[in-house]
Amino acid sequence: MRRLLFLAITLGGGAVVAAVRSPSPTAGQADEIIALERAALDRWGKGDPKGFLEIYAPEMTYFDPGTEQRADGRDAVAEYYRPFTGKIKVLRYEMIGTKVQRHGDVAVLTYNLSNESLQPDGKPLALRWNSTSVYVKMGREWKVIHSHWSLTAPRSAKQ
Repeated sequence: MRRLLFLAITLGGGAVVAAVRSPSPTAGQADEIIALERAALDRWGKGDPKGFLEIYAPEMTYFDPGTEQRADGRDAVAEYYRPFTGKIKVLRYEMIGTKVQRHGDVAVLTYNLSNESLQPDGKPLALRWNSTSVYVKMGREWKVIHSHWSLTAPRSAKQ
């Protein structure tokens, strides 16, 4: 289970973003949300989960493959992230097919993440993820109220 937990959390780094925007947000609003997520991924890839914690709303909810149930609240997610602090080493990542759909003060960011990281034993590991982050405008800032990560299905032999 510990290994699955590590795999489920191995995200972040620095790379290229290919943005696909829905008609509802302006380009600047979509770019702002994508930039928040990318900055959090950059810090995560260096072993610093606070990049995500800083953009999470206090009442946020969270799922990933290592959680047995939903984590409720930023404090619960901070506790979940604590064992990974300083242990994540992402060599590179790519956000693929980013899409921001905004409706009023709520925006949903979806994308696939492809990343290459180093496992604790120094061996490389490549993973692909599905990511959904639900942002809400709180005052002048966008905050995440829900984050969901899942591993993508393996490619079939026909692809």
